[in-house]
Amino acid sequence: MSPLLRPARPTDAGSLGAMITSAVEAHAWKPLLHSGAEDIAHAGSMIERGWVTVAEGGAGEVLGFLAREATYIHALFVAPGSQGRGIGRALLQDAQRAAPRLELWTFVANTRAQRFYERAGFAVTKRGDGSANEEGLPDLLYVWEAPGIGTAPRSMEARA
Repeated sequence: MSPLLRPARPTDAGSLGAMITSAVEAHAWKPLLHSGAEDIAHAGSMIERGWVTVAEGGAGEVLGFLAREATYIHALFVAPGSQGRGIGRALLQDAQRAAPRLELWTFVANTRAQRFYERAGFAVTKRGDGSANEEGLPDLLYVWEAPGIGTAPRSMEARA
């Protein structure tokens, strides 16, 4: 069954913050920079800005979320128990229907996310050395363009 996608409500901030915290804890390569309370506050700030779409299960539980500001994806997280069930794909496809072009950064160490975005048609267009993110980790800029919007970005690896 497909999740219900809806705009986030202020009362979702706790669930969203917990997903952020869980994702950091699940990756030994990712430094712990924020407390759980700070993650909740960050989620609340994204909700207040109107950026967040949540995926909700049949019992009303929040399964995942995507935070998008125009064409930039700030965050995509899926609850640990809901991963591998198409929640992230549903959220990303919803964003792709809403915008002709999307971009996002992900960490070089996050190979699972890289495979996910590449399957969705995103391509690496820039590499960062970590100096521009608070984690200090090397990262990749991914870009997706809707078919017919011009030339799709070529992967940097294809040019090497």
